[in-house]
Amino acid sequence: MDRAPLIEFKDVTKRFGDRTVLEKVNLKIYEGDVTTLVGLSGTGKSVMLKHIVGLLQPSGGEIYFRGRPLSRMNRSEIDEYMSHISYMFQNNALFDSMTVFDNVALPLRQTTRLGKQEIAKRVMARLEQTELSDVAQKYPAELSGGMRKRTALARALVTDPEIVLFDEPTTGQDPIRRNAILSMVAEYKKRFGFTAVLISHDIPDVFFISNRVLVLYDRRIVFQGTPEEFENFQHPFTDELLSSLESLQEELTGLYSRRQFKVRYQTHLSKRHPEQIYALALFTVTGMEAITARLGHIAAQELPRALGSFLSRHFGGVGGFSSRLAVHEYVTLLPYSDLLEAERIVGDFITDFQQRGIPELLGQTGSGFRAEAPIQFQVSAGLAQGNPGEELDAIIALARANQRPVGTFQYGN
Repeated sequence: MDRAPLIEFKDVTKRFGDRTVLEKVNLKIYEGDVTTLVGLSGTGKSVMLKHIVGLLQPSGGEIYFRGRPLSRMNRSEIDEYMSHISYMFQNNALFDSMTVFDNVALPLRQTTRLGKQEIAKRVMARLEQTELSDVAQKYPAELSGGMRKRTALARALVTDPEIVLFDEPTTGQDPIRRNAILSMVAEYKKRFGFTAVLISHDIPDVFFISNRVLVLYDRRIVFQGTPEEFENFQHPFTDELLSSLESLQEELTGLYSRRQFKVRYQTHLSKRHPEQIYALALFTVTGMEAITARLGHIAAQELPRALGSFLSRHFGGVGGFSSRLAVHEYVTLLPYSDLLEAERIVGDFITDFQQRGIPELLGQTGSGFRAEAPIQFQVSAGLAQGNPGEELDAIIALARANQRPVGTFQYGN
């Protein structure tokens, strides 16, 4: 990668008394990326974030910002650096004596000279985006755990920071709200262009929004790269890490994780004759931005959940298995089909989703939305044929190149 890192650790070590938490850590974080740090519990991930935000100082080594060592910055330069960073704490760190509104407004009141009306405008905008406007005058003790988490998220974003550090922002959330929070992080990052650094255990969900992955193990960074590169990462500790963090299925959609999809592909097809063929279908959903804008991030997660459920039920009945490759991209492998049969099966799926999937989906989102003007979304599908001797990624790329629109669906009455 030719880009200069925004933040870089060089041989950073952190000790608390006789205990070494980080040992000669080297890592790079690039501007505009979503970088996710994963690792086993208690390995020092939060300690790393607190070094970036200045809450902790290294016992050894150096941290650089835009190529300049933090240790050589004067007070005003450090203050300027810190003004561009926001931190979302793992335990939310809300003030119980303040309302939701006042908690979110606190950074603006402390770090800006904005007037009362402008602060109120910015705070209410964030509360609406995080679906908290109805509880603006309530106190943290009156909120559910999910609402408290979203309040902390709104506060972290209210200053429009350049760098946002998220310490396990989705901990304790159900699959719908977890993916809604990740969707918000991705949307805000795209909208405002900030650099995001996340600590998360939510593999594979968090990888859908991540540009880079860092793996912390035994006090050191043992991997830096893209989520796709991580899938092929070979390390003595990989199995232990993944068995602790990754389930066989993605909870939101019920489909295989990408890694487990590839494992099943390799296991299933390795027993077949090299000349035997299979078919692969790739589906992409477009138009989700309008649905999210109308419904909000939480309700909008019902669409990938419903689509995943239908993929699993429909193609599972003919021996197929599926995975979510990206936020709105899905792949299904049909081990016993050729292209002609796969085209028929995919056609049946689209009809089934139109007749049964959409009505079920509308029932899950509630009657309030059904009274709104309808929103349309589109599904495209691409088919490709392969055999066990070919690379799976190459067959997926061929299916992607063959995609064409196969259905336009109406979401709402």
